[in-house]
Amino acid sequence: MSGITEHRKQHIEQLYQLFNGILAGSNLTGLVEENKQLIENTIPSDVVYLVDKLMLSGIPVGRLKKGINKLLNLLHRTIRSYPYHKPAKESFLGCLIEDNAQLDRRLKAMKPLIREVNKSSKNKNLLDDLKINLAGLHTFDKHYLIIENVLFPVLEKKWGEFRCVKVMWSFHDDIRKDLKAATRLLESGRFDLKQFNRLIGNLFFNMYAIVFREERILFPLVAETIPEETLNKLFHESLEIGFPYYQPEALPERPQYGKKSNEVDLQSGVLSPGQIRLLFNHLPVDITFVDENDKVRYFSTPEKRIFPRTKSIIGRDVKNCHPPESVHLVEQIVEAFKKGEKSVANFWIKTKSEYLLIRYIAVRDEHGNYKGVLEVSQEISEIQNISGEKRLLDWI
Repeated sequence: MSGITEHRKQHIEQLYQLFNGILAGSNLTGLVEENKQLIENTIPSDVVYLVDKLMLSGIPVGRLKKGINKLLNLLHRTIRSYPYHKPAKESFLGCLIEDNAQLDRRLKAMKPLIREVNKSSKNKNLLDDLKINLAGLHTFDKHYLIIENVLFPVLEKKWGEFRCVKVMWSFHDDIRKDLKAATRLLESGRFDLKQFNRLIGNLFFNMYAIVFREERILFPLVAETIPEETLNKLFHESLEIGFPYYQPEALPERPQYGKKSNEVDLQSGVLSPGQIRLLFNHLPVDITFVDENDKVRYFSTPEKRIFPRTKSIIGRDVKNCHPPESVHLVEQIVEAFKKGEKSVANFWIKTKSEYLLIRYIAVRDEHGNYKGVLEVSQEISEIQNISGEKRLLDWI
């Protein structure tokens, strides 16, 4: 973002003190009265600068998020009144806003159903309807994937004070956890109404909070600071993931990316860039390469990726590719690779329908110098089920 004035620096420092008062448990009514003019004169960019400052202060993420919820509740009316020219419907930001509008309709449609469940929590038909509604909310995760994998990398490059995106990403993960937990509860056969109400309450609160923060803080600043040409590129990259609800009809002209046609000598063969792309994209694994400077340099694009990636991630710092709760573990792995203490880190996780093997492999040159890390992800459920033998002649 553009340089900040001295006046705004002072304003943000006052907001910082207000936030510390909230964390200290001061009386909120008293804080509002003492800081009435400060609250009324706050603009969206102040929030972005403030959260960046708070992230750098070392406050634990969980505590920080609770304080941010309380602060934005105090600032809600002021931020909502900030003048903002709504983007065209058939644009990158416009499609995201349309998706939010459809999310709002789905959440509102669920409220009468939730009230009925509270009256009759053992009614199987009502619980089945709830499962269907929650399945529709699972689809909205594509919206968060677009924000995280398409928009956030650009903000990290363009904004000096970008760390608010880490907090937003953490809230996304809270939504995912609560949605999965609520779904598991409905499928368990042991429905706990009290636990369900807690999960669904958290889910509604966070989903609506993110809509407000996108449309009243993030998107206005994106529109002010990111060129239209870049937003058009993001629009097309978003289509690779797919908008969850809204399907745009009119698209801007597809941007052209630079291409090289010269062949590459790989020592064991000579291939064109097109052949290299085909080779990597037909491997039965997902590949992402991060160089020795911790920057994402390449990812493969097979027909079905396990973890979504878009071109916006190129040049992104690897520590920004993970939510704040897990980024320290990634940093520890990379540091162990750089020191030569480790060369491989393997993890395997089960999802609802897949069994995933995720491998981090240190890349070193012929002299043993660290040159980066390769992330290789593979769906291994079929491999797990292999038994006996199947020889080449058995293929016929």
